[in-house]
Amino acid sequence: MNFAEEYFFELKKNLEKVDKKKIEEIANVLINAWKNDKQVFIVGNGGSAATSSHMACDLGKGTLKKIYDPREKRFRVISLTDNTPLLTALSNDVGYENVFAQQLYNQIQVGDVLIAITGSGNSENVIRAIKVAQEKKAIIIAFLGANGGKVREIVDYYLLYEEPHYGRIEDAHSIFSHLICCWIREKINVLKSEGKFFKEGVEK
Repeated sequence: MNFAEEYFFELKKNLEKVDKKKIEEIANVLINAWKNDKQVFIVGNGGSAATSSHMACDLGKGTLKKIYDPREKRFRVISLTDNTPLLTALSNDVGYENVFAQQLYNQIQVGDVLIAITGSGNSENVIRAIKVAQEKKAIIIAFLGANGGKVREIVDYYLLYEEPHYGRIEDAHSIFSHLICCWIREKINVLKSEGKFFKEGVEK
């Protein structure tokens, strides 16, 4: 088996271990946030920051049926990794461990959703963001790797890719994001086709 074959083999093998029921549970949590006009926040560091930005793009744009129709009900979603001036200002003033928590203090409310993406499950700034979300009675979802770290024990829902290889952890998290966003799009399109929601987002 060459390097590429081994890489793909390990990725596929460990993806098979992921609890598929939890994927739909998380999709349904996010659909409920969409129905109820709740805000979705996404956080992560490094490669997980890239996944955070990508998932915010896919939820915000990729779930739309008629992107040119401003009346279509949309996800209220933001990645907290994307404002470089704010990230550097907060890091300089109160430390990098607080860059996500401080942003959440400004915005998060009861019933909102925080998605925490972390390979180790031990990133201090992610843990502090989760604690703020808990204080505000938000729902917390995590994409994790290896053994899930500390985050596994303090969130409401999680998907775990059980391997310490960071490249494949990030591959898996990107797959989780794409799978969930695609599934949500299909579910929302069914709801809209059944006439359960007006385009303005008002439930019948």
